[in-house]
Amino acid sequence: MSNDQQTTQPRRHYARVLSIAGSDSGGGAGIQADLKTFSALGCYGMTAITAITAQNTLGVRGIHGIPPEMLKAQIDAVVEDIGVDAVKIGMLHSPEVVQVVADAIRRFQLPHVVLDPVMVATSGDRLIAQETEAALVGELFPLAELVTPNLDEASWLLGRKIASEDDLQDASNALLDLGARSALLKGGHLPGDWVVDMLALSRGDHYRLGSKRIATHNGHGTGCTLSSAIASRLALGDTLLKAVENARAYILGAIQAGADVHTGHGHGPLNHGYAPVAQVVIG
Repeated sequence: MSNDQQTTQPRRHYARVLSIAGSDSGGGAGIQADLKTFSALGCYGMTAITAITAQNTLGVRGIHGIPPEMLKAQIDAVVEDIGVDAVKIGMLHSPEVVQVVADAIRRFQLPHVVLDPVMVATSGDRLIAQETEAALVGELFPLAELVTPNLDEASWLLGRKIASEDDLQDASNALLDLGARSALLKGGHLPGDWVVDMLALSRGDHYRLGSKRIATHNGHGTGCTLSSAIASRLALGDTLLKAVENARAYILGAIQAGADVHTGHGHGPLNHGYAPVAQVVIG
């Protein structure tokens, strides 16, 4: 084979997904959950760490933010050498960090950005300052293909309580009005045996996605896992609707498989590797 023939053939590569998020030393959420999810769904996972935490199943003991220039260096190193097919964004702790991420998305034209706006702890306490929230909405909402807030996060963003399933469509439209291109409003915090999420692809294009609630205390990292699963499916070529449907199917299986497993003394993780698949090669 000639050199010309070799250079014209497409180069084979894995479906590559970058997680820009914080580290969970307990392994249940953050970049650890993201990497497990990427692997389980057949993707090659990479990370740009925004913060390191000391935490376990009982709670967070400490947080140390990574300097913005180091975050930029991580993103640049990965993108310039390996390349990226999709991005999952998790907790961003300062306006400067938000700006680094937004600049990178623009500079590299990063595709299939899924933003999980981590803003509120399980206790209901705010995790980020208002100026960081404003930067998140102003800079990243328009750049993300999908934002995936839970009810507490959406309530903070919209300045109003989302009290019932009937509120989901209107609230998802309000997220679009904030600048989101599409929104998946997660309804798992509503009471009842049936969990409903609302996917708004546009103001006139909504999908109500429901499933039976799974009884378990092992829900740590559910939001991180769902957003990283959506990014994985987008990297593999799914449409946004199909990516959300396939990601929900994966996370429901992971919750069910880990429902009665004991990890630590608090809220344990999902079983991310319950159904691993072979890594997918593209090209």
